[in-house]
Amino acid sequence: MESLADEFDAFVRSRTPSLLRSAFLLTGDQHLAEDLVQNALIRTHRSWRSLHHSGNAEAYTRKIMYHLQVAWWRRGKVMESLAADVPEAPRGGDHAHATTVRLTLRAALLRLTNRQRAVLVLRFFEDRSEIEAAELLGVSVGTVKSQTAKALARLRTIAPELNEFYFTGVAR
Repeated sequence: MESLADEFDAFVRSRTPSLLRSAFLLTGDQHLAEDLVQNALIRTHRSWRSLHHSGNAEAYTRKIMYHLQVAWWRRGKVMESLAADVPEAPRGGDHAHATTVRLTLRAALLRLTNRQRAVLVLRFFEDRSEIEAAELLGVSVGTVKSQTAKALARLRTIAPELNEFYFTGVAR
């Protein structure tokens, strides 16, 4: 059996890319995303002895990320800036169209409020239910619903070129 340190190391190596993608979407900045993931992993490491057997380490880490991000917003120290591309797993094929759509979506997400962006990331990128998103953000389900509706309406306005891909339910 691997030692606890080896298990945690394997967890960090395997899950960090996914955690960074989520953190980038939450923060809108690569450096802030890296800080967010690092802080969440530090807290996960402190609880690793009880987490490694339960199989809930990633869920625990993501919940910490969301709570830390909400705490940062409440302190009013969030800075938004255009940063590096959203980290993604490499795929084959022509990337020109996908890159254009991704850059357009990223720019549009950065124009949303922090809460709206977080709700969209949780609901659609992380595929969380309204209840899960509300619990992770520490808000009511009604807030999640209203912020989702407002965010999608705003995205339709500021990035109408994305409508055929994301807002009609038809992915191409």
